[in-house]
Amino acid sequence: MARKAARPKARRSPAKPAAPPPAGTPREKIIAAFMEMLAEQSIETISLSAIAERSGVSLADFRGEFGSTLDILAAHSKELDRQVLAGMDPDLEEESPRERLFDVLMRRLDLLTPHKEAIRSLLRSARRDPPLALALNAMAVRSQQWMLTAAGIGASGPKGMVRAQGLALLFANVLRTWIDDDEDQTRTLAALDSQLARGQRFAGLLDELCRIPEAACAFRERLRGARRSARYGRDADDRLVM
Repeated sequence: MARKAARPKARRSPAKPAAPPPAGTPREKIIAAFMEMLAEQSIETISLSAIAERSGVSLADFRGEFGSTLDILAAHSKELDRQVLAGMDPDLEEESPRERLFDVLMRRLDLLTPHKEAIRSLLRSARRDPPLALALNAMAVRSQQWMLTAAGIGASGPKGMVRAQGLALLFANVLRTWIDDDEDQTRTLAALDSQLARGQRFAGLLDELCRIPEAACAFRERLRGARRSARYGRDADDRLVM
């Protein structure tokens, strides 16, 4: 009987080598590893142990730096703030507040460019996870307070908080354009300019609304003063009669 020809064995593709852990301090390694993973999968599927393994940091050292993935995101956002503030151009002081803010936000987008896929993943997760969206909004408001301050626009007090919240929403709208824009960022530039124009109109309305209670308080004080003067006049007349 003729023997059947032996079937050739299927060749296995070589295992993909694991990416080397990021360089830097444990804190920097964790942030870099997390942003790499975020570009590959959604935030809700990323475990702390996987981040530790990817970064080459022990769980004990990891816990010493961060308590959650949101803590890592907050640290990344804070580092972006620092880099934007450190790169401020002193020549912009002569520009209008809107031009300064435009420059500040474009610098932030430039720093985000290496993490575009991570931002895309994060925006996608936020759309289906309201608690995550609220947490990201809180981080964005804190960052935008610093961006406003860098542009020389008041960011303290109730009015400053409203400005920061408005700017956070404005920037989120720009991110949706930026995420799919080409390298020349033409659509992003147009979107940012348009959003800032809307924000400027809102800021003008906000200033007018804030003047209403101020004017009301001033009128109330004048009215109280007039009443005190009238009361003092009546008392003086009564003393003369007596």
